[in-house]
Amino acid sequence: MSRNQVQSARWPAPAEAVGALAEGAEVVSGADPAFLELLARGASVEAYEQPLLVARAEGRAPELIAELERARLLALRVRTELEGRRRREAELSALFETAHDLAGLRDVDAVLQAIVQRARSLLGTDVAYLSLNDPARGDTYMRVTEGSVAARFQQLRLGMGEGLGGLVAQTARPYVTDDYFRDDRFQHTLTIDAGVRDEGLVAILGVPLMLGPHVIGVLFAADRRARVFEREQIALLGSFAALAAAAIDGANLLTETRAAMAGLERANEIIKDRSAAIERASDIHDRLAELVLRGGGVHDVAAAVSQVLRGAVEFTDTADVGSLATSRTEGHAIRHGDDWIAAVAAGGELLGALVLRGHPGLDPVDQRTLERAAMVTSLLLLARRSATEAEQRVRGELLDDLLDTRDRDPRQLRDRAARLHADLDATHVVLAARPDGPAASAEEEAAARRRLWSAASHLATTRHGLAAARDGGTVLLLPLDPGDTAADVARRTARQLGTAVHQPVTVGASAPVADLAVRPDTVAAGYAEARRCLDALRLLGRGGDGAAAEDFGFLGLLLAGERDVTAFVERTIGPVVAYDARRGTELLHTLDAYFASGMSPARTKDDLHVHVNTVAQRLERVARLLGDDWQGPARVLEIQLALRLHRLGAPPERR
Repeated sequence: MSRNQVQSARWPAPAEAVGALAEGAEVVSGADPAFLELLARGASVEAYEQPLLVARAEGRAPELIAELERARLLALRVRTELEGRRRREAELSALFETAHDLAGLRDVDAVLQAIVQRARSLLGTDVAYLSLNDPARGDTYMRVTEGSVAARFQQLRLGMGEGLGGLVAQTARPYVTDDYFRDDRFQHTLTIDAGVRDEGLVAILGVPLMLGPHVIGVLFAADRRARVFEREQIALLGSFAALAAAAIDGANLLTETRAAMAGLERANEIIKDRSAAIERASDIHDRLAELVLRGGGVHDVAAAVSQVLRGAVEFTDTADVGSLATSRTEGHAIRHGDDWIAAVAAGGELLGALVLRGHPGLDPVDQRTLERAAMVTSLLLLARRSATEAEQRVRGELLDDLLDTRDRDPRQLRDRAARLHADLDATHVVLAARPDGPAASAEEEAAARRRLWSAASHLATTRHGLAAARDGGTVLLLPLDPGDTAADVARRTARQLGTAVHQPVTVGASAPVADLAVRPDTVAAGYAEARRCLDALRLLGRGGDGAAAEDFGFLGLLLAGERDVTAFVERTIGPVVAYDARRGTELLHTLDAYFASGMSPARTKDDLHVHVNTVAQRLERVARLLGDDWQGPARVLEIQLALRLHRLGAPPERR
């Protein structure tokens, strides 16, 4: 039916209504044209009393007033019939528009919302709403509301047989109540009654949504005051319910069709993915074989797998304990969150893991590719370990020869060092390292020493130095970089080794040594000095730290192998000595007098025969040269010793 057909259609009127229209028109026109004017402009019912009131006021004859009364009643009948025809036309138009929306269904929620809105408008109710059955939970829930203001009401769920809606859903018949809370035909529950009370509803009409013999939901119209719903209104709401059911059925069919299409597309994608995965597997096989043949490293394997799997793959020494243990036990890559972990193991030893980051949906073929890459990585690690252990043994043997001060050909020593990328002509520092902290057993202590030796060997390799196990610890020979001191190297080495072995490591350092190929005995002397510094650190309770003789102040003179007095004086009061030499001042003489007078500026000025302000100015200059803490107890002792050693070492005329 077209829109024009709906608008021109008229529901059949009873014969009495047709006669009333004809008779009413004749009587009304004969009695008073005022009633025709009222009909023409759609006046209210009260307006039809006006012609009678005017006639009575004018004193018209009773016969005329009786005729006017009869005309008024007939006009009201005509008005009622016209209103009914207009209402039915509006209902047909609304049904047509809803059917038109259904024909072009794109969004079922929008169509259901339109149905509820039109039902509320045509029935003139305060609220309209629609609920759908939930087969999984065995109840019915609110889907669409119009005019509702209560949040709890909009979220109601009704069990089958509960409330008016539950009764409609259970019996598949319309139900209407003009006063919800006084109606005992259906089961009242606290939850449903609370929601209805929040919304303030009184009169409720509910009709079932039917798909064949099955009820899929309920369409409601409700008022917040007592009201009697007419039979025509119930039928109209039932028509809207039928359209709503058709909309839902169409949407379900459309969803099933789309799902079937999506399934076909997914199957096609799986076939393409499988083909691509096989190609990737072949590609990575060729790449890994090439890497092994040309001696590639672990990170080369990770980079190759990253390109093939289109994800970030990295090798790590540690990973999630649970997932890594499972991967090692099962021999397969294991998913961990959004990552995949493949254990890298050889025999019973766990060497690390290959981790594919941010790739949760890994294809089984790609999973096997990651596992093969982990196997290749373990082979490369074993090969690298064998080479590293051989190199470490060679480095240890060379350092042992230097420590044992055997007669060696300097050229042969240089050649052996050059093959290890070490330079014996450069300035070095000898370091003695030992793990700190108690060991639970002899086995644990031995294991800690092995870990320390391994970490020291790795550090020596990266720094182009040498390392060997000796005297229950490790000895290292590391080159001294420009700008570094022996103390800097000791502290840095203690931190690096402690981090590597996961426990504190104490490191003592010698003074810088040079010409090792020509004077190999300096290595043994440096090692003895480093051992003394190491023992001093442990006696002072500074385990896990690193230091050289220069860190111990005047005690360093006792720890140092060659008693470097000049270096001690330079470190302690060198800036003051240099300042006097440049400026011709007497800061050293002032310091001698200051300490001799018990650090009293007043007595110092008497000894020097100068003003006290002059003494104060000289001491301020000393503070700028030596630091504000130069008068601390430890510094005072060192400065006095340095002053005395400086006087002893100066020419007689300058003492």
